[in-house]
Amino acid sequence: MNFLITGGTGFIGSALCAHLCEQGHNIVVKARRPELLRTNMTSVRNLSEISADINFDVVINLAGEPIADKKWSAIQKAQIVDSRIETTEEIITYFKKTPKKPAVFISGSAIGYYGVGVSNKLIDESSVGDHSFSSRLCAQWEACAVQAEALGIRTCLLRIGIVLGKDGGALNKMLLPFKLGLGGKIGSGKQWMPWIHLGDLIGIIDFCIEQTSLRGPLNCTAPNPVTNKEFSKTLGSCLRRPALLPMPAFVIKALLGDMGKELLLAGKQVCPVKLEAAGFRFKYQRLDAALSSVL
Repeated sequence: MNFLITGGTGFIGSALCAHLCEQGHNIVVKARRPELLRTNMTSVRNLSEISADINFDVVINLAGEPIADKKWSAIQKAQIVDSRIETTEEIITYFKKTPKKPAVFISGSAIGYYGVGVSNKLIDESSVGDHSFSSRLCAQWEACAVQAEALGIRTCLLRIGIVLGKDGGALNKMLLPFKLGLGGKIGSGKQWMPWIHLGDLIGIIDFCIEQTSLRGPLNCTAPNPVTNKEFSKTLGSCLRRPALLPMPAFVIKALLGDMGKELLLAGKQVCPVKLEAAGFRFKYQRLDAALSSVL
């Protein structure tokens, strides 16, 4: 099939492109740094460069400034929002102009949609958000992407949890202190950490392409979310290191501000209700197996 992908050089996007290349698909990637792409892919800087006679079966939107790389200043927040909305708007404009529409549009989002707070309530795709930055960002991003439905394009919105994979993502930032025996729970440790193995996330994207009845928001998290305390204990066990040094909440707030409050001290029990109902089977259902695979 013919694929158009944005964000193809990121942590998730690069793994997805490698997977699709192995399957023999044709891939065009919108990329600011084409030198990071595999040699058998085509790159464009703007979608306007794509010839009118090229048709895509699938469009996948993973573009966006990394949300956890820098403290959230007003400028950084604007970059996080603009990098997602502007690219998604460019895709919608492309859809409106191209004579043959893709069969499916798969657009990234995040479990940040459901907002902040620590709650033991099970969160499915019908749950609502709040007025936090993460929630408003995801709601705006999804509202832009879902415009593709009005053009007759089936649209899936991937509300992605904490992705566990090699050489990137949140886990890569956690490893050093845990390897040194300096890891431990963050704050109370009661906040939920809905996670997913990178291989299962790529499997979900394949599943969205194949299952033509799937559309709308999909929680991309493993069936067994854990609390931060459980995550820390399991990671320490996999590394054969103690995980006894907690990071107090006031330190997180002082160092990272809103980013720390929303990404590290908040968390809800998000579950993949729609995916499981549709028949998707996770290869990595338990955290210890997922971490062992990655490490």
